[in-house]
Amino acid sequence: MSHEIEIQQLKEKVKYYENIINNISAPVIPSVVPGTILIPIAGFMFKERLDMIQTKALQYAGTHRDTERAIFDFTGVAVEDVATFDYNDLATEIYQLNSSLKLMGIRPIYVGFNPRFVREIVHAGIHVEIETYVSFRAALKRLLQESNQSLHSLG
Repeated sequence: MSHEIEIQQLKEKVKYYENIINNISAPVIPSVVPGTILIPIAGFMFKERLDMIQTKALQYAGTHRDTERAIFDFTGVAVEDVATFDYNDLATEIYQLNSSLKLMGIRPIYVGFNPRFVREIVHAGIHVEIETYVSFRAALKRLLQESNQSLHSLG
């Protein structure tokens, strides 16, 4: 087999695996609360990934016009996953995500930030107006209270 063919096959394989990674890196999951989606985020954070998360959320909302709320769950992001990320950049990305969703009429909610992440954002003097909860469960509980529902009534 020639080197050119082998290189082309390897490039195709890399592209295939990149697509798989992109598809599983930020799944959009409809919640049990009507009009609410969950986007769990785990692992290493970088600008392109946050851009991709924003794109996926906006595309989903564009297709599913009944989407009213998007919950971004950062519980799976460890301290070392953001250690090399510039916190000003991270805050800017979250601000852009927040603004984009609000322009579409979607309420963005963030859960599961780890204490060091929060401390670094505050220590850097970064001001980001976002709605946060300690956990996905706490956010869902609040949304259910707002709509006078319970998990039993959703049955």
